[in-house]
Amino acid sequence: MTEPGALPVEPARHPYHVYLDSLTSPESRRTMRGCLDRLARLLTGDESATGAGQPWHLLRYEHTVRIRTMLTDQGWSAAYVNKHLVALRRVLKEAWRLGQTSAEDLARASDLAPVRQSRLPTGHHVPPEVVGAALSACDDSPAGVRDAALIAVLYSTGCRRAELGGLALADYDPGALSLRVRGKRDKERMVYLTTDAIGLVERWLAVRGTAPGALFSPISKAGRLRAWTWRRRRPWWGTRPRPPRPGTTAGRSAPVARPSTASASPPPAPSPDPAPPSRSAPLPLRLAGIPPLPSAAGPLLIGPPLALAPPPSRAASGARTAHRRKTTGGRAEAEAARQRRRD
Repeated sequence: MTEPGALPVEPARHPYHVYLDSLTSPESRRTMRGCLDRLARLLTGDESATGAGQPWHLLRYEHTVRIRTMLTDQGWSAAYVNKHLVALRRVLKEAWRLGQTSAEDLARASDLAPVRQSRLPTGHHVPPEVVGAALSACDDSPAGVRDAALIAVLYSTGCRRAELGGLALADYDPGALSLRVRGKRDKERMVYLTTDAIGLVERWLAVRGTAPGALFSPISKAGRLRAWTWRRRRPWWGTRPRPPRPGTTAGRSAPVARPSTASASPPPAPSPDPAPPSRSAPLPLRLAGIPPLPSAAGPLLIGPPLALAPPPSRAASGARTAHRRKTTGGRAEAEAARQRRRD
């Protein structure tokens, strides 16, 4: 995709990578990476294509309108299509921030109406009889006591499963009957428990103990509690993976390094990264009826920088202050003279 003599877009300045790096949540990066890769596969017709290396900065309004139509023709839901359009708008905005496209081209290409549909909400109401049957199935074992508390907290607060798994013992306030929950984007909120849920939670805490760690500790197959001293401060969409134990990597035992008398061979040189797309690279899109983009593409200047006025000098400020005082004093003397004439 790189022409001879063209200035390539550096990988660190590619809109695809810059946009993903701007996202704070690992789950958001995974989701938006999937959206951009799916768009690249849809437009190029290559099932192995990814969003990395694609000339997103060359997209114009006629291309984005066609992309919206192609997404709608896939039969996806409106929310799913709009999520891809959000990813498309954001990668175009990063291209503008990097100076690879103009503000006018960004405004035109991003002016896409969202897809609107009317669907019934998913899920269904869980009646109290079903909750009672689930609670009655929990026995008096540690796992049964914990599961009963989990069901009661889920039903009374409406928390997500990941939010419930990220709770710690310090997040529970028995006096206020509340839980401090951390949701998406590390936002904290307070949820409150019913009296029945508090009773089941206190019953579980009598089994768990007061050791710091996760509120709902895992239980081994033998029925023994495993109190964690380390916990995830965020749910699964904004957390780091749990650090492996010393001597292990990703759950597997790492080989122990032993000194060797033989001369060690130098490590192989890393393979070079593929060349990024050039600023004048052709757009590999399967868009029927769209005219080809011009090959000449230099940096477009948005406008000259604004010139800021210098701050006023001390002498000018003093003169203005004296003028205001003089004007105020003259007005006061004139008002006093008019009052004397009236008297």
